[in-house]
Amino acid sequence: MDNRVQHFAVAHLRRRPDVVETGGFVAGFSPGTDSPYLNYATPLPGAVPTGNDVAALVGTFRERGLLPRLEFAPEAAPGVAAVLRAAGFGTEAVHEYLVCTPGSFAGRLPGGDGPRVEVPGTDEEFRALDAALAEAFGGVFAASAEGAARLRRLQRDGGEVRFVRAGDGGCAGGATCSPPAEDTAELAGVGTRPAHRRRGVAAAVTAALTGAMLDRGVGSVWLEYSGAGSRQVYTRVGYRPGGTRLYVSLPARAAAD
Repeated sequence: MDNRVQHFAVAHLRRRPDVVETGGFVAGFSPGTDSPYLNYATPLPGAVPTGNDVAALVGTFRERGLLPRLEFAPEAAPGVAAVLRAAGFGTEAVHEYLVCTPGSFAGRLPGGDGPRVEVPGTDEEFRALDAALAEAFGGVFAASAEGAARLRRLQRDGGEVRFVRAGDGGCAGGATCSPPAEDTAELAGVGTRPAHRRRGVAAAVTAALTGAMLDRGVGSVWLEYSGAGSRQVYTRVGYRPGGTRLYVSLPARAAAD
């Protein structure tokens, strides 16, 4: 599964509006934001870059005023991590990812009835979902018109977006799933506003998105999780351990050396 996830990561970045391929790496940039989560690189599966290759990659970030950063499945490119660390890159995180297949999927409403899951269609609904996710993730990113537009584009371009409506007509929480590539898709951004947690929102949107992708014929859906509680939610839906992903970046001092 590591190779498939890494091939997906490459295809996913190649969809960005600004793409640079150099020395066995693909870097994807999103104009209009300096968010490191929307501007990063990944190696080609099996890549064995040199120090000069890494320096060229760093240059593509520095000329844009961005943090040099990579996300990848290390088992799919075992020759990469050591070269990055030799260049000064440090580890941000190592996350386990989980995979759901048609054979493991438990259904859209595991454990009984759950909240009603909807597909956003209006500008108001996309704005409400963007605001809910911003609140759910503790202000890691701010709600914005650009964020709402990205959600709409994702759905327009072949991804899936789902949300649960709050009692006041706003949004309790939601999630997204990328357009598929390499017979898999990434489910991401599962978030619930604090006031609506422990009501089955995360499980409901995860199951709905997973089912929607599997119905389209995708061989698997994968995701990363942030803690034991969320892992239990995904396990109930049918997700199983798949491998790990490594996140690395180059500190400002190292980038300036």
